[in-house]
Amino acid sequence: MKTFIIVLLVCFGLIALTVVTLPIFTSKETCTYEEAAGKFAKGKFVSLDGKKVHYIEKGNGEPVILIHGFLYHTVMWKKNLDALAEHFKIYVIDLFGWGFSERLNETEYSFERYAKQVTGFMDALNIQKASLIGQSMGGGISVYVAAINPERINRLILVDPAVVPYPETITGRIYQLPFVGEFLNAIPGDGLVKNNLKTLWLYDGSKVTDDYVSEVTQPLCIEGSYAGLMHILRNVLKPPFVENEAQMLAKLNKPILIVHGKEDKAVPLENSQYLNKLWPSSTLVLFENAGHTPQEEYPEKFNKLAMDFLSR
Repeated sequence: MKTFIIVLLVCFGLIALTVVTLPIFTSKETCTYEEAAGKFAKGKFVSLDGKKVHYIEKGNGEPVILIHGFLYHTVMWKKNLDALAEHFKIYVIDLFGWGFSERLNETEYSFERYAKQVTGFMDALNIQKASLIGQSMGGGISVYVAAINPERINRLILVDPAVVPYPETITGRIYQLPFVGEFLNAIPGDGLVKNNLKTLWLYDGSKVTDDYVSEVTQPLCIEGSYAGLMHILRNVLKPPFVENEAQMLAKLNKPILIVHGKEDKAVPLENSQYLNKLWPSSTLVLFENAGHTPQEEYPEKFNKLAMDFLSR
């Protein structure tokens, strides 16, 4: 009870501070989409429903599409792209609202909308069928696509996937309170993001260098980034996630590899264990001493595992 009261007091304090001080902060959204994409984007662009999607394409062979999770963009897969491209045709995409793909109106973001982005991307590049590799929210999107369009998907690799509901951290609940997230997002610098990456995403916090944080947060300078981020956090990454689609997938007998960092503090290991039981054709592989992004912390191990699975 005492802890709960303290948390409430902190929340009310943050809300009051937000109302008083928010106007004095300068927005961190300092560039237009066109400016940022023209200056920083390293890949190609394709137009879907009048909106640009940024992607990186490399390699030859069977097509594999890599889908990042919340907060990230194509940079998430920089340690995996080259190795996988030695055997497959790799497409790494930026989801709408992230990286150097265009921003939507904040209420447009949903698992359904992202699934349509993936299949629309496949149609635009004439990809009839592909395997998907998705991390966290990208894992949930991959499940949605495979359940709704099973004829388009070969195999799935899901990395610490956000598919079924899980308990939120106290920090996460506070961040989503009215005005609080907006206040924290307006604080100058990347200290908040850096701390989250250290405590929630990677097991080894020493890997979260200033350069790493800069790479992850660079596209957040684009107007509309933070509004989309908050909407997704408050309205998309919520129950039931894609639990219904996960049940549908259980009947399709798709080959599925689930990779989970044993020390993940964002999505509990129990979630992947549940999915492993739900999907008879799935395999669960645990990475010791790894957090929410094991493909980054142990890229050589992940790349070999992924290549072996996709080659079967």
